Amino acid sequence: MSMSMSMSMSMSMGVDVPEYVQDRELVAGEELARDPAFWLAHLMLTIGDPGEPSEPYGVDASAYDEMVERLGDPDLPWPVLRLRFDGGHTAYAVYANEEDENNVEFFVRHPRWGRLGHLGQCGADDALPGLSWTELVTLATSAQGDGEGLTDPSERLLLLLPMLGDADLPAEAPDTVARALAHCGIRADAAGELAATLVGEPDPAGGPRWAVTEAGPIPVCSAPYSPRRVPLALGITPDQAHALAAALGATPAG
Repeated sequence: MSMSMSMSMSMSMGVDVPEYVQDRELVAGEELARDPAFWLAHLMLTIGDPGEPSEPYGVDASAYDEMVERLGDPDLPWPVLRLRFDGGHTAYAVYANEEDENNVEFFVRHPRWGRLGHLGQCGADDALPGLSWTELVTLATSAQGDGEGLTDPSERLLLLLPMLGDADLPAEAPDTVARALAHCGIRADAAGELAATLVGEPDPAGGPRWAVTEAGPIPVCSAPYSPRRVPLALGITPDQAHALAAALGATPAG
């Protein structure tokens, strides 16, 4: 790790997530988002090929390798990136690095729940998907209000993109992702191809389906390995479930 990155991370603030039961120090990682190398590394480590050359995407190879090393270093505090959204909710991405296993864990939280809502994880034990396209776009563009975390819609979209899985992707999905990639520093003439790879081919027949069921107002997923085969944040009150569904774009707010 370079001296600049080491000093930058050492000055980061600790993050407290009471319901996240891990005996590890969590540190705010939003400052990493200023570097295009982070976005390429984040996406390649979760849904791409981390060994793919970075230069075609406009990212220096040494900067990319340094970022990949930082994001997977088990000897350092775990980086956490946060995304506040409507109703006082927050989404988290945690780089959970053990000596023999690396995962990126995604979850949502509200301070009144007393529990976490697990979206999924990428890494040694994939658990996917965790968001529909509607939910992803809603969270990316949601009003953030005051507080810490990512506020740029493109950064918010790319942070949560690894959780996407939806048989009903709109035709504009790859272009939306490509614009976000270019905005975050990926070379514009390579962003379209990368976006198409990350989003994947449409699979109307066998792809994940999302539907509201009698279990509650929050959509559940048909994919066999999705944590969201059961309602998100199972066990919260009915009012809290309706507030979360509205914040995810599943039901009108109010």
